[in-house]
Amino acid sequence: MRKQLLAARRALDPAQKQHWDAQICANVLAWWDTERPGEIGVYWPLAGEPDLRPAYIELARAGVRLALPVVHEKDAPLGFAHWEPGEEMLRDRMGVAVPLRLRHVERPRTLMIPCLGFNRHGYRLGYGGGYYDRTLAPHPRPLTLGIAYALAAACFADDPHDVALDLIITEQV
Repeated sequence: MRKQLLAARRALDPAQKQHWDAQICANVLAWWDTERPGEIGVYWPLAGEPDLRPAYIELARAGVRLALPVVHEKDAPLGFAHWEPGEEMLRDRMGVAVPLRLRHVERPRTLMIPCLGFNRHGYRLGYGGGYYDRTLAPHPRPLTLGIAYALAAACFADDPHDVALDLIITEQV
């Protein structure tokens, strides 16, 4: 299923993807305008994930503190580093962009989490590494926003270690 969902996402027409990304950005900003969290863990887009960097710029301008996930070790929860749009980045050993100057922060109270797939119960299908599941396991649990294209809606069973997301934001919602 992961291969099929990844292939569907990669097959998106670039103009369609750009349009959907803009719509997801608008939906994220509308959500933020209602909720107003002071800090948000965001993600750097990989493998055709929705690119929310324009929304991150708007959030930062509004005073929201942003943090990017950092992989410290395999099979461990993610760490987070303070990040400001426009600062210099580098690729870590897993190929993920992180701030050049890591300024570690506690896990944010709100996390935007990219979804390769999601089901009707709010469970997320990722790449299979379990990083976000381990990150969400400790209490208190952060508010979680799954970010995906609507075409990522899928039917799959929830695993016992999975954690349901609080909200899924797509180009339609």
